[in-house]
Amino acid sequence: MLEIAGYEAERKVRGVLVLSALLAAMSLLFVALFPSIAESGADLDAYMESLPPAMQAAFGATGAFSIATIEGFLAVELYQFFWLLMLGIYLAYQAGGLIAGDVERDRMDVLLAAPVSRRRVVVEKFASLVPGVLALNLVVGAAVYATVLAIGESIAVADLAMVHLLSIPYLLACGAIGLVLSVAFDDADVAKRGGLGAIFGLFLLDTVSESADLALLGAVSPTRYYDPTAVLVSGEYDLAGAVVLLAATAALVAASAWWFRRKDIA
Repeated sequence: MLEIAGYEAERKVRGVLVLSALLAAMSLLFVALFPSIAESGADLDAYMESLPPAMQAAFGATGAFSIATIEGFLAVELYQFFWLLMLGIYLAYQAGGLIAGDVERDRMDVLLAAPVSRRRVVVEKFASLVPGVLALNLVVGAAVYATVLAIGESIAVADLAMVHLLSIPYLLACGAIGLVLSVAFDDADVAKRGGLGAIFGLFLLDTVSESADLALLGAVSPTRYYDPTAVLVSGEYDLAGAVVLLAATAALVAASAWWFRRKDIA
């Protein structure tokens, strides 16, 4: 069991390690810069308040908290943009090649010649993303916490842990969107670019709809159900949002498996 997932996860090990190292290094840089920025006297809150409402919503800086604190700084500078948007795009992009990549290179026929169902192929291909998501959260979370302590600041361990724990359903939902596109298209590049565009478009939809008092439109975006700023700054854990994301992920994976079973890949 899970031979396909194990094989695919093993192929992704190097990429996950490199990305984990890069994100950890970037996190260290952001945290290390905080003391000098805080001591510079720059009015960061006034600057953020001068931005258009849509930009404030995109960065999670709605004026309800100060970004001159370590929690607010991390939320705006690291988690709200890089973790929420860029990492979500990365997962959707990676998932876009899960099925389409093998179909495009004529490897899928060889795989399906074995005693394995199409449903199992889709599910295990998607499951191969999980170890990478877990590794990214563990490495970066530990790096952030260690650096915060190193600069003489403090941060609630539970809140930092929950930022990363609650990001897992969000990132898997982004991956599930890419998986659907990977089944829909036989061209891996098209599926990957589609996943990238889909997450970015949904992020913009959520941001613009919220700032324009049309919040209902953004309900289809996974970003609506994961708010790292609320977790870090206010200690608010949206467990219901995590359930919604997990349910959406399961539905998208199931839909992908159903579609792939009926698709002609000749």
